[in-house]
Amino acid sequence: MSTTTKAKNEPVAKEGKIEFSKETYLFWYDSMQLMRKFEERAGQLYGMQKIKGFCHLYIGQEACVAGAVTALTKDDKWITAYRDHAHPLALGTDPKAVMAELFAKETGISKGKGGSMHIFDKEHGFFGGHGIVGGQIPLGVGIAFAEKYNKTKNLCMCYMGDGAVRQGAFHEALNQAMLWKIPVIFVIENNGYAMGTSVQRSSNVTELYKLGLSYDIPSEPVDAMSPEAVHIAVAKAAARARAGEGPSLLEFRTYRYKGHSMSDPAKYRTKEEVEEYKGRDPIEVVRKAILAKKFATEKELEAIDQRIMQVIEESVKFAEESNFPDPSEALKDIYAQHDYPYITD
Repeated sequence: MSTTTKAKNEPVAKEGKIEFSKETYLFWYDSMQLMRKFEERAGQLYGMQKIKGFCHLYIGQEACVAGAVTALTKDDKWITAYRDHAHPLALGTDPKAVMAELFAKETGISKGKGGSMHIFDKEHGFFGGHGIVGGQIPLGVGIAFAEKYNKTKNLCMCYMGDGAVRQGAFHEALNQAMLWKIPVIFVIENNGYAMGTSVQRSSNVTELYKLGLSYDIPSEPVDAMSPEAVHIAVAKAAARARAGEGPSLLEFRTYRYKGHSMSDPAKYRTKEEVEEYKGRDPIEVVRKAILAKKFATEKELEAIDQRIMQVIEESVKFAEESNFPDPSEALKDIYAQHDYPYITD
């Protein structure tokens, strides 16, 4: 099982300032450390050729997920692009199943058939993991439309990278979502670079949240190096969606410390730029806040770190000892199986 358990405590307003509980801060720390250490280990294993194919790490962007999880419910749905290891970990997917998927083993969460870019966990409301740039955006709108059609109060968090907003599907999805007041929260994880191309070199609109305004969608930028800021923005958008008022668009301004993928040396940016963002590392910021508020001691935080490392090493062992899928599995899970009584031979 995952080491994380979603905090139940809601933030409270005190003297005009929103404050979060001890449970929430400890969840953020635990969750982000799990993401970080898992990704660091995945990078090492990729270098050892234990993990093959494409591999896109989330290191630096952890607050984009941790802060959103505490703002939503277990019945809400999630979908993202191919940088997708962290989201299911924060939602409660067993790290063993995620690691085994990276190893392409039959015990993986996608039966070893999806690999790094196509992780999927229906039990925890995670609908991928999609390798086609922007391909998940209309799917996210469709998932949210199903919730509206079924008259639930659930919504869909639809993540995408900054490069995906140049896809036509992005604009079509925004138009449809606002037209039908679909309960979807569009999240642009703007880490500054679409592969190796900066936003400034690929878009006339560099404040990407403004793209939502042309469809009259409430849109705003968010400091996504802060789980507090992420939680507040997502909670506001969620309340709007549940009230039947339709979509919101959030530009999560974040940063990835590693290259676009494991094959990217990231020579298109300076060391000074990377170090500047590391000075705002979300895990360290939360760690300092926990200590300052006396929510935990250094020793207690170190115990969390050790437990997480143990979980990850157990996940690696599990993945290594698992079997590859039998070749007969290659043609299974391609099409959904349905019984249509009105179709006869």
